Amino acid sequence: MSVTKEFKEFAMRGNVVDLAVGIVIGAAFGKIVTSFVEDILMPPLGLLVGGVDFKDLKLMLRQGVMGADGKLTDVTLNYGNFIQSLVDFIIIAIAIFMVVKLMNTLKRKKAASPDIPPAPTKEEVLLTEIRDAIRTKPM
Repeated sequence: MSVTKEFKEFAMRGNVVDLAVGIVIGAAFGKIVTSFVEDILMPPLGLLVGGVDFKDLKLMLRQGVMGADGKLTDVTLNYGNFIQSLVDFIIIAIAIFMVVKLMNTLKRKKAASPDIPPAPTKEEVLLTEIRDAIRTKPM
């Protein structure tokens, strides 16, 4: 088997394609949640806690360190960005939890409802009647 044919066979398996679709959708969902947190959720939250922009929250560790490019830069601990990332994570984790919970509920419902066997055909009903009639007759 050639490498090209083997790779094509591998790539066309259902699991690989499903995984690729999941990664693409997950990345897009992550961008949407990040935008939601940065642009919609955090500004009003910042206003509620005293007009703070969370991106500006930082702890100064050292002031004016000379960088490789010759510019003075501050060494800061940007905990505001961390708070935003934490809110991103919590929202994504809750969304994934809800999707997994929904999938598990659907699987349980499907497993709980056993398949109903099909109704017997006319021939089967007739054969059952003949069998029962033969059993009841004394020999």
